[in-house]
Amino acid sequence: MIYTTTMTPILAYFLKINVALALFYIFYRLFCCKDTFFQWRRTALLSFFGIALAVPLLNFQSWVDGSERATELVKIYASVVLPDQVVTATQEAPVLGWADALLLLYLAGVALLVGRMLFQLAVIVRMHFRSEQGMIKGVRVHLLAEAAGPFSFFHWIFIHLPSHTPDEADEILAHEQAHVRQCHSIDVLVGELMCALCWFNPFVWGLKREVRRNLEYLADDRVLETGYDSAAYQYHLLGLAHPVAAANISNNFNVLPLKNRIRMMNKRRTNKVGRTKYLMFLPLAALLLMVSNIETVARTTKALAQDASAPVRLETTISPNVPDSVVFEVVEKMPEFPGGQVALMNYLANNIRYPQESQKAGTQGRVIVQFVVTKDGNIQGAKVKRSIDPYLDKEALRVVNAMPKWKPGMQRGQAVNVKYTVPILFRLGKSGAAATQQAKAEEIKSIDPMVVVGYGSADKKPAETVFTVVETMPKFYGGKAALMRYLSQHVKYPTIAQTNNEQGTVQVQMVVGRDGRVSDVKVARSVSTALDAEAMRVVSNMPRWEPGMQNGKAVAVMYTLPIEFKLDKK
Repeated sequence: MIYTTTMTPILAYFLKINVALALFYIFYRLFCCKDTFFQWRRTALLSFFGIALAVPLLNFQSWVDGSERATELVKIYASVVLPDQVVTATQEAPVLGWADALLLLYLAGVALLVGRMLFQLAVIVRMHFRSEQGMIKGVRVHLLAEAAGPFSFFHWIFIHLPSHTPDEADEILAHEQAHVRQCHSIDVLVGELMCALCWFNPFVWGLKREVRRNLEYLADDRVLETGYDSAAYQYHLLGLAHPVAAANISNNFNVLPLKNRIRMMNKRRTNKVGRTKYLMFLPLAALLLMVSNIETVARTTKALAQDASAPVRLETTISPNVPDSVVFEVVEKMPEFPGGQVALMNYLANNIRYPQESQKAGTQGRVIVQFVVTKDGNIQGAKVKRSIDPYLDKEALRVVNAMPKWKPGMQRGQAVNVKYTVPILFRLGKSGAAATQQAKAEEIKSIDPMVVVGYGSADKKPAETVFTVVETMPKFYGGKAALMRYLSQHVKYPTIAQTNNEQGTVQVQMVVGRDGRVSDVKVARSVSTALDAEAMRVVSNMPRWEPGMQNGKAVAVMYTLPIEFKLDKK
């Protein structure tokens, strides 16, 4: 059995949330924590949590696919940041690994914090039903039987009257009423839930602390606005014994540190022009949205490229009669459309009809369809793996389901069921009409497990064009067997790479010119400095190829060649 380890969408979403919260906390500390715009600060802090949760879910992938600059960023991100997949061909009894241990540790932390919050809620509810109720200046309060710090939770106010003078009780009541009227308990609960979800992230605890402080600033500001003497109020704060409140998820009157609260009460009000700095938060949120969608597109594209092109060493064994229920992802000989890749492109170009609804809406992008080529060559279970809109999805599925029988995939000389993925690009011309030739399957990857071939058309003049797909693709003289023989004879495993136990697949990108010469050699996917240099050396010294042909003419073609370095461990 083949297991593939890569970043799952859930893990990617989770990491994006935590990165966003870290950036928002840094932004807040740099620009917002010292002003007196307490209500603006409250809105910003709640927005940080909401936007961090929402940004990874907002889908602008069709725009990313249609933007040349964004596409270049996708390629850079995929090659530099995203890790390669690791394929293991052994099937053993499941063992608890470090990843499972970390997951259990994380879930234990979440359960502990959520349990603590529920316990504190239960304590407050219990106090609500067990404590006596009284009236202070027309306000209903819960009278605590034992000494504890005053606090409020939503519209419940709790206070131990014997611990305070009448003047202190009035100020406490005004303070807690501010919490009640402005629903500050919502902020507290949101902060607690986010800390439970991301308890390992120190920036989340920092945001929670800032939320609690700002709520006290708001309440103190409201007390002073109602006419209470500022000096007397501050002296009363300093003179309180500060007993611990009954629950941490409540709004506590004497929350520490008092020094910050007193400093903020005495601080000169910030000029209203300073509010404009909060607008700087919008570009930061937009940047996170852009990066999130680029990461999603890069992760999906890289996974598809690796499924189609990675030179996987198959060590699996199959029985003489493979059950019909078994579906392979990689086999020795992948399924093939009758007539090959060129025939597949022609089939798509001739049969895809751009939906009128999508043309009118200007919708375009890449629909990725996944299906199973059965052992008898039929197409089964076609489904949209990445959607653009319902009309384009439906058209892509219609064309795929109408395909003729394929040549089935082969494993150990036996036809087997194989999962296959086809990206279908829908693109509108400058006039807004469907560009049929550009709507070919431009991004279908070669089923040859050693060569990655991208399909597309260039917008440059013919003399300057470097194609990514042509009617007849470039070919090493002698074919694939000769290419493999050349690589095995000329690739020398660098000694330093052997010493450092470096191995992996270096993907080298090159241009096969009209005269068959190899030029513009560069590393598209790096493994290490030593292995990259060796791969480029071998490719740069290649003899001439048979050039690619388009409309009966030799043309320059972009070509990507994966070269595998693997140490034999005895």
